[in-house]
Amino acid sequence: MNTSLDNKDKLRIVFMGTPEFAVTILDKLVQDDYNIVGVITAPDKPAGRGRRIHKSAVKMYAETKGLELLQPKNLKDEGFLRELAELKANLQIVVAFRMLPRAVWEMPQYGTFNLHASLLPNYRGAAPINWAIINGETETGVTTFFIDDKIDTGEMILQDKVMIANDDTAGMLHDNLMLAGANLVLKTVDQIRNGKVVRTKQDFNPELKSAPKIHKETCRINWDKPLEEVYNKIRGLSPYPTSWTTLLNNGDELFLKIYKVRKEVQKHDLENGQVVFSKKEMKVAVKGGYIDLLEIQLPGKRKMEIRDVLNGLKLAKTASMV
Repeated sequence: MNTSLDNKDKLRIVFMGTPEFAVTILDKLVQDDYNIVGVITAPDKPAGRGRRIHKSAVKMYAETKGLELLQPKNLKDEGFLRELAELKANLQIVVAFRMLPRAVWEMPQYGTFNLHASLLPNYRGAAPINWAIINGETETGVTTFFIDDKIDTGEMILQDKVMIANDDTAGMLHDNLMLAGANLVLKTVDQIRNGKVVRTKQDFNPELKSAPKIHKETCRINWDKPLEEVYNKIRGLSPYPTSWTTLLNNGDELFLKIYKVRKEVQKHDLENGQVVFSKKEMKVAVKGGYIDLLEIQLPGKRKMEIRDVLNGLKLAKTASMV
């Protein structure tokens, strides 16, 4: 429905999100004086070794701004649906939340739109930022689209491209997309307010790239892969959920997390996974070169630069990664 609203107050927005990525977008709307009548976020839950109650980043932000806050466990619960309806929102915005039931996304007059961190229809799914880097993409972006009854398949509204540098990590790209997303959401809301939304249906070609949820085994490094593939996987999983490997050293097996590396293109005759080291560097042989380890984490230790690791780790000449 393309109906122009003459001022921002006539838009009554409910915002749904959970992590820090969503906070930047919500703050952009607040700073631009849009009328946020409610915020929906995940319930508090215990986290960490002490199992202390953890509030979502969106909840902490909403509390500082005095925004109306709902934390439903079940989005189909009748009590929650009544509370949501009582907010009398005419637009809902979703950023890094969970799948909504039809009763929720159909509720507002102007619809419910989502911000997704890819150039849809590519990279639908839970981990678009990670997979774009893992797959060696040189560009990605953000997309706003109206939610429907499937995951990331609704009619698109706007897109904005973001370049991926050869040394970008998932964390760096996350921050770049977060800023681009905040601006895109603002443009989308302005279009809805001015009655100028153009909807574009998504392609459903089976050759499209997807972004499924990442599991622990997904993060394991295969040192038999070519240099570029190994390099992209490590940076595509850094700093979270983090790539890992097993170091075989003097008969011991050590679980390593790898956060920061550099690639070195060079011919060699070493076995894949062979560790080459000195007092100041540690690198792993792969097809086409070496992966120079710059920042890793040993079991029970904090994340450390490789030079500090080597001060306390005695490596055998036969050490290797598997």
